[in-house]
This record gives sequence, C-alpha cells and structure tokens, in this order.
Amino acid sequence: MIQTIRKAWGVPELRKKIVFTLLILLIFRIGNAIPVPYINTTLLGNYLDSMSGTVLGLYNVMSGGAFAEATVFALGVQPYINSSIIIQLLTIAIPALERLARDGGEAGKKKIASITRYATVAIALLQGFGYYMICKNYNILEQQGIWPALVIIVSFVAGSSFVMWLGEQVNEFGVGNGISIILFAGILSRVPNMVTMGASYIRTKGSIGCLWIALLVVGMLAMVVLIVHVNEAERRIPVQYAKRQVGRKMYGGQASTLPMKVNMSGVLPIIFAQTIASLPATIWAFIGTPEEGTVGRSIYNAIDTKSVLYLIVYFLMIIGFSYFYATIQFNPVEISNNLKRNGGFIPGFRPGKPTSDFIAKVLNKVTLFGAIYLGIVAICPLIAGKLLGNSGLAIGGTSVIIVVGVALETVRALESQMMMRQYKGFLE
Repeated sequence: MIQTIRKAWGVPELRKKIVFTLLILLIFRIGNAIPVPYINTTLLGNYLDSMSGTVLGLYNVMSGGAFAEATVFALGVQPYINSSIIIQLLTIAIPALERLARDGGEAGKKKIASITRYATVAIALLQGFGYYMICKNYNILEQQGIWPALVIIVSFVAGSSFVMWLGEQVNEFGVGNGISIILFAGILSRVPNMVTMGASYIRTKGSIGCLWIALLVVGMLAMVVLIVHVNEAERRIPVQYAKRQVGRKMYGGQASTLPMKVNMSGVLPIIFAQTIASLPATIWAFIGTPEEGTVGRSIYNAIDTKSVLYLIVYFLMIIGFSYFYATIQFNPVEISNNLKRNGGFIPGFRPGKPTSDFIAKVLNKVTLFGAIYLGIVAICPLIAGKLLGNSGLAIGGTSVIIVVGVALETVRALESQMMMRQYKGFLE
C-alpha cells in the first residue's frame, strides 16, 4: 500500500487528488470536533459506554467517536449507508427502479443517486429525532424546549448531509470511494483512544494484562492477514468463446475466465446482522434493565450481546445476509444469457439452463466459504471481549474488516488510475 501511494504521489494528477482527499478528511475531522449545543457530553459519554455492545456502540465507532461527543457530524455516514442499502433493495423489489437502473444509462444512475440523497436526508431526520429523544429521556439535555430540539435535530441532519456531500467530492475530484474513505478515517481516529485503553488495562491487570494485550495484538494481525487473503481470493470459471467469421476475418476463439470473488458482499452482512441481532437488547436498554432475580432479567441475559444465544443468532444471520447479498450482486441466469449472447460457453456445459445451474452451484459454494469466514472474523473478537470483559472488542472486529477492505479498495483505485494514465500517455 505504501509503495502504491509513493508511486501515485510521483504523478502530478494523482498527487492533486491525494491532497484534495486529505483536505476533505481534515474538514471532516474539524466537523467532528464542533459540538452541538444543549447536550451534556459527559453524561452522554457515560451512557454510551454502558451501551457499547449495542447498535449505539456500532454507530459511535463508525462515526469516529463523534456520536458519543454529540458533534455536528455525530451521525456520520450511517444515514447514507442505510439509504444506499435500502435503495439497492428497492431496486430489486420495484420494477420501475429496476428498469431505471438497468436501462436508464447515465441519466438513470443520476436519478437513483438523487433518490438516495433524499432518502439520506429523511433517515438523518429520523435518527436525529431518535438521538434527541434518547438525550431527553435520560436527562442528558442541558435545556429542554422546542428551540433546543429544533437546533439539535437540524444540526445533525445538516451535518449528515454535509458528510454525504464531502464523500461525493472525493468521488469526483479525489481518489474515489469517498464515503468509504470517510468511514475509514473516522475509525482510524479512535486508534489513540484504543492505545490509551490498552495501557490502562495493562496498568490495572499487571503482567496478565500485558499478556492479554500481546495476544490481542497478535490476533488482530492474524485477522488482517486473513482479511487481505480472502478479499483478494476469487474462483475463476473457465470460459471459451466460439470462433465466428465476419467477412474475411475470424473473430473469437480465445479463452477467458469468469471471476467470482469469495467475499463479494464485503462487510455489509456483518453490519446488518449486528444491527438486527443487537436490536432487542438495545430496545430493552431504552426501556430499562430488569431487576436481578426476575423473569425479565433472565430473558434480558439470554438476548444480551454477551450471551451464547446472541453469538449463535449473530453467526447465522451473517451467513443468511451473505447469501442474500451474493444473490443480489451475481445473477447466474443473467450471466449465462450474456455468455450465450456473446458466443461464450463454459467447457462441459451447454449454454442456457445447464450453464446457469453450474454458475449457481459454484456461487453457493463460494458464498458459503465467504460467509463462514465473515462469521469467524466477527465472532472471534466477541469471544475475546467475553474473556477480557470488554464488549467493545466485538465492534472492533467489524472495524478491522472495514479498515482493511477500504485500504485495499483505495490501493486498487490508485493502481487502476495509474494504469489508465500510462495507456493514455502511450496512445497520445
């Protein structure tokens, strides 16, 4: 990665894009330091510390800690990510949106992007109102009334919309992957805080704490190696193109491959599964934790984010969402029809249904391996958190996947831009 950035820095055009991206990230970090008025951040931080294993803890990590500090960018990229996923799902469910995405061309893409922006503002409005209600119900507000509520909600909606705009600027004038890079920067900004927490744990536990931290660091490094290896892995199906004569020239006849990534859904199954699996505990935490010795307390302990039942449900939901996203992104029937239309075929399988059935069979096997990999990567930090008594480590595993995945995507984007520049210079 460092070598790729060094090469890109030597290219004037890419250097401008890198500098522009860094300036956008600086603006994002400044916005993360501007507090919204009327909120007691000390009480809010204490409350979110007790909710670290819930959806609110995930939001706090993905916003770079801004969620717990009630800054202008507290909602971060979450509204945009949620709206993008919802619009993507609606594109499959609603025929009009499906036609717009498939046959609309560039105008269709712009229309869907516009719908996603409006959905982002609507979701930010709902999340901003929910944020205000949490602060109101737990007496975290310094002042109550219509005016403080309006200021708080409007500030969060404006901040989320501005973050979305920053991401689009990185896509247009920077290195690309704008929203992902902002998410990457927010998560990395918590590294100093994690180091401080590790040092405090070592001082508290002594040599045993030092041993646990060393094992944790080794485990994280092993996880990074595994993530890099699996993210780059793909199953390549051989494809042969038939020869055809047009006039006096012969076309086709070459061999190619159909690449199928092992982890084509990225970190989205983990985010969705963690959000839904921890939702009952989050709602119960809003209502109030039941007293010890009651039936309600037993149920709460069974569905808590530290329970074995939560581990099992979380793992199964990751596998389910992995298959769901693989089905959305890779349609065997459509791939088979495209191969048939272009004169291509998979050796040993007739065009049409036999080809689509074979592709679907391979897709199921590859997705199962990728889903189990995601489940293991998500579960291991949670188990480590149970042993160390720190539920925040479960979210830390998700952070590692996001950081490594975004870093690999950025490196690939820079390499492709350098390659395009070389071809452009060669043709000129």
